[in-house]
Amino acid sequence: MKTKRTPTRVALGWLPVLLSTVLLLSACSNGEPDIEEAANTAEASQDAAVEGMRAPSTADGGTLRAVAPAVDSLDPARSYLPWVWNLMRLYTRTLVTYDSAAGAAGAELVPDLAAGLGVPSDNNQTWTYTLRPGTAFENGRPITAQDVKYGIERSFASEVIVGGPLYVVSLLDDPTAPYPGPYFVPEDGDPAPTLATIETPDPATIVFRLNRPYAAFDQVMALPSSSPVPVEADTREYYGQAPMSSGPYKVASIDPVTGIVLERNAAWDAATDDVRTARPDRVEVHTGLAAIERDQRILGGSADLDLGGGVAPESLDRVLQDPRIAPRTDQIATGALQLLAMPSTVAPFDNPACRLAVAAAVDVAAVQAALGGPALAQPTRGLWPSIVAGSMPAVSSAPAADIGEARRQLSACGLPDGFSTTIAAPNQARSLAVAEVVRANLRAVGIEATVEGLDPATYYASDIGSPATVAANGYGILLTRWSADFPDPASFLGPLVDGREITAAGNTNVAQLNDPALNGLVDSAYAALDPASALTVWETVAETATGSGSYVPVVEERTVLLAGERLHNAVVHWAYAGYDLATVAVRG
Repeated sequence: MKTKRTPTRVALGWLPVLLSTVLLLSACSNGEPDIEEAANTAEASQDAAVEGMRAPSTADGGTLRAVAPAVDSLDPARSYLPWVWNLMRLYTRTLVTYDSAAGAAGAELVPDLAAGLGVPSDNNQTWTYTLRPGTAFENGRPITAQDVKYGIERSFASEVIVGGPLYVVSLLDDPTAPYPGPYFVPEDGDPAPTLATIETPDPATIVFRLNRPYAAFDQVMALPSSSPVPVEADTREYYGQAPMSSGPYKVASIDPVTGIVLERNAAWDAATDDVRTARPDRVEVHTGLAAIERDQRILGGSADLDLGGGVAPESLDRVLQDPRIAPRTDQIATGALQLLAMPSTVAPFDNPACRLAVAAAVDVAAVQAALGGPALAQPTRGLWPSIVAGSMPAVSSAPAADIGEARRQLSACGLPDGFSTTIAAPNQARSLAVAEVVRANLRAVGIEATVEGLDPATYYASDIGSPATVAANGYGILLTRWSADFPDPASFLGPLVDGREITAAGNTNVAQLNDPALNGLVDSAYAALDPASALTVWETVAETATGSGSYVPVVEERTVLLAGERLHNAVVHWAYAGYDLATVAVRG
């Protein structure tokens, strides 16, 4: 889901005079800036990596020491964790990827294995890519269009390859004759089925023929699940134990105790890669650590960055109030929204006015306080995360509860004295805190709500993700955390509002919206021939979903990233809500 370029854009905020002095003195004495002085200067600026680069350096070498929670899989087709996708930038390449520039430019797609972005035709239903020459796997074999096709075909083997995104399956499969994946063995000697919707007329050309228009297909091709896999190296469900590298590093070892070690891939040619700088000689990732443990290692100097997210709430005061540590932090929006969803299958939320009564009664500022304040939550009324191009209402449009409006909507829905309902939430402290705030808000207008904490392990898959379970238990208000797989409204809004995507389990359209007019808008957005037209339609989709009260956005989550003292070239990448591994370097 991403990419990066040799560091060329540096923004150090209010330090230009001081930095230029340091660089001038260093240049006079050594011919090059002193790396430690440059580091100290850059690290003196809080939020330096949000719109610029923290501690810029051109030095190669050293070992990058990262800490992280448990990994789901190193198989690019089986991971659904953004921090693992960030790690995969080091050993997998895709046809296109995200730029490694600072700020909003980092969300822009650039060519990677391909010589250019995809060329759409047939109203965004056919996409053609041409591979650039000179790319190779770690064993030296050239990467071909057939390798890209095979890597994508693996996602169709649903009984073996599980856990990763399935955009390619949704867009490329034929519902009348589903492709079973490359491992299927026909009976009676029949020929193995093929995925006819991907054509490879020669080793450098790959053509995708989608089953419907999809303007954001380049975004799908930037996901790790679209990376090449050589058929001779595929070990099926075990591929994540020894994935074949196409990037600047290869997986040297995986240990459940010590973690993951990446070493340089001698077959990688930097001349073919405009995104990854690959400055460290070695990358060590200590996995399986809790958030507080990860903080302690960075604060103690034994780790350079946390791949798994920001500072734990328990560490936040210490980090932000210490003048020696706070300058090494970057406060960012994660792109995850906390929403209230009200399914129309549960009375009285079949009446839009009852839903709008709840929307008006919620005090989003109180929700922000319950989540830890401005460093960890940003109030919003917009169904649109800040990492996605387009518009999102400002904080000023997210007021406290409007009790008068809530009472008017209750009268409009025929229940002026209120009603009873159940709020479903994951049985976790932060989620329950939000649910309790909402419960108290609703009581102020006569709505009596009971909070039911549900197992986080099954919450999205078989609790609120099962329409039958929601209806049977009368879950009227569903606390939902939602983020996009890539920074495009197609990824964020499509799964939330498209009524044709409602499923019996793992349902993402938890409000169970199934409005033909809204579905038609979704189709129009997918088929739009230019990004500006698509954004306009998606904004209408978002306004329609919130205008009916089906979804009530309350906050966008924020986090505080902490850079280790040795970390250089740190740039916040919005797609991973963390520092981009494609550009980082280390001192010492």
